[in-house]
Amino acid sequence: MVSQDGDGHRAGRTAAGLARAGCGRHGGRVAGPEEERDGVRLTSLDAPLGDGLDVSKRHLVDHLDAVSDRLVPLLAERPLSIVRVRPGQAPFMQKNVVKGAPEWVRTVAVWAEASHREVHHVLCDDRRTLLWLANQRAVEFHVPFFRTGDEGPDAIVLDLDPPEGAGFEAVVATARLVRRALDDAGLAGAVKTSGAKGLHVVVPVRGASADDAAAATRALAVRTERLDPELATTAYVKDQRGGRVFVDSTRAYAATLVAAYSPRVRPGLPVSAPVPWDDLDRVRPGGVTVRSAAQHLGDDDPWARLRPEPQVLPAELVAEGHTVPVARVAAMHEGKRRKRAAQQAASDTSGA
Repeated sequence: MVSQDGDGHRAGRTAAGLARAGCGRHGGRVAGPEEERDGVRLTSLDAPLGDGLDVSKRHLVDHLDAVSDRLVPLLAERPLSIVRVRPGQAPFMQKNVVKGAPEWVRTVAVWAEASHREVHHVLCDDRRTLLWLANQRAVEFHVPFFRTGDEGPDAIVLDLDPPEGAGFEAVVATARLVRRALDDAGLAGAVKTSGAKGLHVVVPVRGASADDAAAATRALAVRTERLDPELATTAYVKDQRGGRVFVDSTRAYAATLVAAYSPRVRPGLPVSAPVPWDDLDRVRPGGVTVRSAAQHLGDDDPWARLRPEPQVLPAELVAEGHTVPVARVAAMHEGKRRKRAAQQAASDTSGA
């Protein structure tokens, strides 16, 4: 069920150039559909990666290898969830490590409330593990805002999701509202594309409990909405958004976010790419892909460069957030209210 593969790493030359030269970044021979890199056997490299993706497995492996020195630090010591693909199958998320994993693949047991069992997540702490995952056609890499052993999160995020049919300029304008809300609170954040159709504004934090971090995220979302309620909304229920950009504050606690430099399961495999605030107007969804990321990034690590140092959350922001209802809970109650109303209406009709 699971094969293995690999390709070159970053050392001042692109993956494509190294492939043409006949060697990988770390000395592995590049020849034909199978290779070995960092002790990982990589197979079926020239086969299509998955249905409708328009890339080969090699494109995925080469990209992950080329950015491994930037991606691995973002994944290390964090319980990993991946989205995998296979030709002829729908993409699927995997949290539990596969059976028969090499003994050198590290894992951590995390209790899953939804399934009431322990899930053994992979810890992607090195290039070898990343290549092993790439060989399993792991495309998306999602991590929580904590490392194993941490007492609280090390970041909060506002996920900006545009409505159907909206131009990307609406998402960019909403991101600028988020930045204003952060400035007003004395905070700073960094922005990256989601790799899909939205943007992520990430705020590194320190010294906050999970409850306080979640509260601060809710407060920032509400403050963003207040700045321009015709553009931005915190409404969790889609039919209440009215064509506005959704400022999602629900990625807290054990929720995950796709890592910077991770591909997404979309045609061409776009990449979640860091963006300087001043360059937002020039960004388009899917503008950086696994084919173009090496050239786009070069040897730079913009996510490390653009992220501010961890900040202490202001007490008044946290206090405000604790008065804001949790969006998912509010949506659940609204759903129950609508169901009761529909049942009552049906009962009244049948009794008429």
